[in-house]
Amino acid sequence: MSEPRSTPRHRRSRTALAVGVPLALTAAGTLAYGTDLGVLGLTAQQASAAAPSWATDTADGFASVNSLGQNGTYGGRGGQVVTVKTQAELEKYATATQPYVIVVAGAITMNPVGKEIKVQSDKTIVGAGTSGHIVGGGFFLGQGVHNVIIRNLTIRDSYQGVWNDKDHDFDAIQMDGAHHVWIDHNDLRHMADGLIDVRKDSTNVTVSWNKLSDNNKTFGIGWTENVKTDITIHHNWIRETEQRNPSTDNAAHAHLYNNWLEDAPGTSVNSSYGNYSRGATKMVLENSYFQGVKNPVIKDSGAAVVQRGSVFSGTSGRNESGGTAFDPKTYYPYTLDKAADLPSVLKSGAGPRASIGTTAAASAKAAAATTLTVAKDGSGQYTSVQAAVNAVPANNPSRVVIAVKPGTYRELVKVPSNKPHVTIQGTGGSRKDTTIVYNNASGTPKPGGGTYGTGGSATVAVEADDFQARNLTISNDFDEKANQSLNGHQAVALRTAADKVFLDGIIVSGDQDTLLLDTASKDRLGRVYVSNSYVIGNVDFIFGRATAVVDKSVITLKKRWDGTSSGYITAPSTAANRKGILIANSTVNGDVSAGSFYLGRPWHAGGDASLDPQTTVRNTNLSNAIKSAPWTDMSGFSWKDDRFAEYKNSGAGAGSASSNRPHLSDAQAANQEVADWLAGWTPSAS
Repeated sequence: MSEPRSTPRHRRSRTALAVGVPLALTAAGTLAYGTDLGVLGLTAQQASAAAPSWATDTADGFASVNSLGQNGTYGGRGGQVVTVKTQAELEKYATATQPYVIVVAGAITMNPVGKEIKVQSDKTIVGAGTSGHIVGGGFFLGQGVHNVIIRNLTIRDSYQGVWNDKDHDFDAIQMDGAHHVWIDHNDLRHMADGLIDVRKDSTNVTVSWNKLSDNNKTFGIGWTENVKTDITIHHNWIRETEQRNPSTDNAAHAHLYNNWLEDAPGTSVNSSYGNYSRGATKMVLENSYFQGVKNPVIKDSGAAVVQRGSVFSGTSGRNESGGTAFDPKTYYPYTLDKAADLPSVLKSGAGPRASIGTTAAASAKAAAATTLTVAKDGSGQYTSVQAAVNAVPANNPSRVVIAVKPGTYRELVKVPSNKPHVTIQGTGGSRKDTTIVYNNASGTPKPGGGTYGTGGSATVAVEADDFQARNLTISNDFDEKANQSLNGHQAVALRTAADKVFLDGIIVSGDQDTLLLDTASKDRLGRVYVSNSYVIGNVDFIFGRATAVVDKSVITLKKRWDGTSSGYITAPSTAANRKGILIANSTVNGDVSAGSFYLGRPWHAGGDASLDPQTTVRNTNLSNAIKSAPWTDMSGFSWKDDRFAEYKNSGAGAGSASSNRPHLSDAQAANQEVADWLAGWTPSAS
């Protein structure tokens, strides 16, 4: 903020698809009639001819084996291809008795959190390119459900603030007695329980080319005394996970090959074990890559593990084999990649693909999207992020992705208002791998004279609409202790002054004034959606006049430069009749003293009494760092004259309603949902 303090110092352009209209009809209608979909004149043969090629893909591995009356796994092939954008539409088709190919075109947030849609047989559920996200829930395949493909989706963020969560069985994909299931090219992460559970004699399952990360329990198989499950697990990148990588209990045939298990150094996640052969499991483990994993391969005394061709780098603890298993090639053909090649193979090949789940026209458009690469070592087109931004043409009409390779980029980055539709995306396996950092503060002298001021101190400044950032860290590492003589310690990591800004899967780190969410001017709307991210700071570190949502994220409180604990999370400067800052479905934590932080205070920038600052914190887990009276005044303005409230928060820092702690009624809360803030905008990855 610019005024003095009263206190000490988380890829492509996406073609719009007609919701609920069969994709085959949409594609064929476009070909026949241009952009006006005259689909009523189409014959069934024309619609069938327009079906995309990926809709006929079939599984490999044990999911391809003829058994239990099912000859392979082909999902909804031959059924209608429908496109969905809402939970209701997804449930309608996924739970139907007839076959469907269901294309998820956008982010669908599950309500309630943790809901698992009960998928019925003969279904393909596929993301449209990289835009298909299931947020805060997943899928359940019950007894006898068969012939199901779940493909090319990102399923994420049912996490409830507890790492080893015993209370919330919120999985990405759970099977209880299902068979012939193919899980392929998905990104599964940050769930409350497991990413994949294959339980209760589920069999003929293949799990391939997925990214599984940021979770405690990755992949559990078994939960039965019967030795029945046949499963193939290949070409999966398992990273920043603790246990069940996978845990395979009483599997008749478990074939694991070409998987990369990575316990990355310097993260808060430490693996307890890798591949576990339990009970009477017979496991064949081939050409996998174990990096930094503790106890990479373990087995029970009655289980078998036959190992060959794997690489173990920096591993420790148990690495076991023994017993007799089976020859996978008697069941199905397969080809092994070299274990040493897996990091590069899976970094480029695992997870959702732009070419899956789209029409031919949309695939061509995605392929044509501009991508600029940045690498410190010179292996990209540019060596700095700003150089890539400079290369974006003025008034560019479509998405430009700036793909930034892992490394630390100490530079200032500004995306000017005449360069919309820009995505800055880290290409590493973790948001910690790619960092943009600088150390300007409000009082830092500028080369031409004067100082930067609060807004000018930002490491990354975004003034262009439709901006996205993902999978990277943006930081301001200004050293307050070493600069006590400097007047103005506000030091912004990221400033946005634009509309439709989507910050997904990033870390924004600083101390005072970390994240400035602004608008282009007082009379302009500026919507910002922060999802699956970490915001770190201590004083007013989420602030500004934007209409901003921090959803399914972690807000981490830091001590001051001198080791003391005190601070304020939000400082909204909302214009009257606008919505301010909404924190929802998130976690507030940090290594600070109990009762030392406020949820927020009103910032009437420049003493402007016409402003009506707003912060709502709802459905969020609050640590004991939050004061029992969580709002306070600022610069002569009383918080009670503005809009500050809570709704159904939990945790040690939550408290009952009082005159010093207003709570929304259920009726009020119904008008303060995430969708109310976004006002018709549905953020989706592009």
